[in-house]
Amino acid sequence: MTTTPLRRERTPRVLITGGAGFLGSHLCERYLAAGWEVIGLDNFHTGSKDNVRSLLSHPRFELVRHDIVEPYLAEVDLILNFACPASPVHYQHNPIKTMKTSVLGTMNLLGLAKRTGARLLQASTSEVYGDPEQHPQTEAYWGRVNPIGIRSCYDEGKRAAETLCFDYHRSHQVDLRLIRIFNTYGPRMAADDGRVVSNFIVQALRGNDLTIYGQGQQTRSFCFVDDLIEGIIQFAAKSGDEVGPLNLGNDTEFTVLELANEVLRQIGGKSKIVYRPLPSDDPRCRRPDLTKAKALLDWTPRVQLADGLAKTIAYFRSVTPAKV
Repeated sequence: MTTTPLRRERTPRVLITGGAGFLGSHLCERYLAAGWEVIGLDNFHTGSKDNVRSLLSHPRFELVRHDIVEPYLAEVDLILNFACPASPVHYQHNPIKTMKTSVLGTMNLLGLAKRTGARLLQASTSEVYGDPEQHPQTEAYWGRVNPIGIRSCYDEGKRAAETLCFDYHRSHQVDLRLIRIFNTYGPRMAADDGRVVSNFIVQALRGNDLTIYGQGQQTRSFCFVDDLIEGIIQFAAKSGDEVGPLNLGNDTEFTVLELANEVLRQIGGKSKIVYRPLPSDDPRCRRPDLTKAKALLDWTPRVQLADGLAKTIAYFRSVTPAKV
């Protein structure tokens, strides 16, 4: 069942930061389809106008080039904050800017939510759990994060953003929803984002060997984008006192080696698997406990990995060779 986003009597307006990104562009589509006015905000550091090109002529869609490190003023009913690089390659490229986006950017949006009375849905991440000692990870787990490592700009930036969200909620009654997103994949992933699903698919399509870091026994849980978007929209529209944090993802666990073999099975060719040293602070395991999300939203991920990979591979086959 597909959920229609919450609507008000007048035409509601949603601000989606990171609106030209992987997840943001899917959210822009869904809210337009539900009759909302949509402002897609993006500085295009990792987002792409190609992701929303089909929406540019829509009368209820506005695409704005803006960096949320600087304040943005608008009259809106809902704010979805997805404005931060989410892949290690991108967030480590400029770690100070990554931290500024998470902290200063979130603070600016919380100020906007406070002024307008809008609900703010903050996209946090499973990275706040770090290299976890609890498995699977529940929302009550505080995490095990290196505060001075090469991934800390993202991990600690998102943790600080969560702190700001809850302080604004407690001190200023900002209407808040906070989600922690686990590994997500699907059409519109960037070919160069360095995430394991896109890496493997692009390498295999190019006929290159698939690169595994470590021995490939580290585990991940892969959620197809359609399932995640449905959970986001449901929680953004949910009435009641529950503000989160709420895990969203897929709770079926695979090793990285199993993922690589499935990509090779579907694409074929002569690519092989090669092994490289494991990067610093790479988590050994990652799987969400979805008990809370399933009870609160009556939501569960539906798309199996093989089916989601087939759709994602078809997307990467369809983009121009220069992009792949």
